[in-house]
Amino acid sequence: MTIVMLKNAFVLLVIIGSGVGMVRGQDKKANTRPGEQLTAAAEPFDKSDIKTMAAKCVTLDTEMGSIEIELFPESAPESVRNFLNLVATGAFDTTTFSRVVPGFVIQGGSLSTRSSPLTQALAARAARKVPDEPSKIFHERGIVSMARTDEPNSATTNFFILVGTGAHLDGKFAAFGRVTKGMDVADAINKAPGAEEKPEKPVRIRKATVGSCSAQV
Repeated sequence: MTIVMLKNAFVLLVIIGSGVGMVRGQDKKANTRPGEQLTAAAEPFDKSDIKTMAAKCVTLDTEMGSIEIELFPESAPESVRNFLNLVATGAFDTTTFSRVVPGFVIQGGSLSTRSSPLTQALAARAARKVPDEPSKIFHERGIVSMARTDEPNSATTNFFILVGTGAHLDGKFAAFGRVTKGMDVADAINKAPGAEEKPEKPVRIRKATVGSCSAQV
């Protein structure tokens, strides 16, 4: 009789303990930080195929004029998808070309340079990594490529436009597009006064838009 009572008490404790564990698990799930959910938010070109992305071109309306870009999703699909999503969602609007290397590149795309404070959603988006996609495309004048640190697969939102050549980047960085109109604007941005790769007055992208390439020709 005593043994049966002890067994019943043990079973009851196990049930209670399981219930507590379930409640704790539910609490933990309910308290998931918003940023963790925002990083997985769906974006316009998430499911687009290469043909769809290849038909799109991007216009950067800067304070010095417009720069139009064609894209190469067949060579760097995830880099193009990332770029199109950032443009389509307005993430690049009011960002600046914050790095300028005379005769070499102008670099933009840092969401921290937006004229208004970063929202939680944009901060999470800025931290999302893009895989390296080196290809046979040469880093020549007019090529648009993903910027990253020396660490592989560390590209996020930053991109650069070459006004010169960068053979040392070939086969290492993801060249994903080319300027079709507005290289004179890129040159003007590259020649603006500055020191140590930092322009005195960074040129701002007023608005970035996605459109049909045929409509922009």
